[in-house]
Amino acid sequence: MAKECIKARDRKKQKLVAKYAAKRAELKAAGDYEGLAKLPKSSSPVRLHNRCMITGRPRGYIRTFGISRNLFRKMALEGKIAGVTKSSW
Repeated sequence: MAKECIKARDRKKQKLVAKYAAKRAELKAAGDYEGLAKLPKSSSPVRLHNRCMITGRPRGYIRTFGISRNLFRKMALEGKIAGVTKSSW
């Protein structure tokens, strides 16, 4: 499980990206690269990294569910994810 400060830092980056998204798109459309350079570095969506919503794990992220593979398997076996069942053939 990731430290709470790492999860908090990631949430802060997400808020910053959302805050500057419209302004960033406007500057890009105008071709004002000097204006883009003046925006905060962390406001760029490229700097975001997908993390599990519950544990904060950065690897093995399943985008459809927003959680890591370990947590997905655990929750699927417990029946906590709707529409997901263990396959057997």
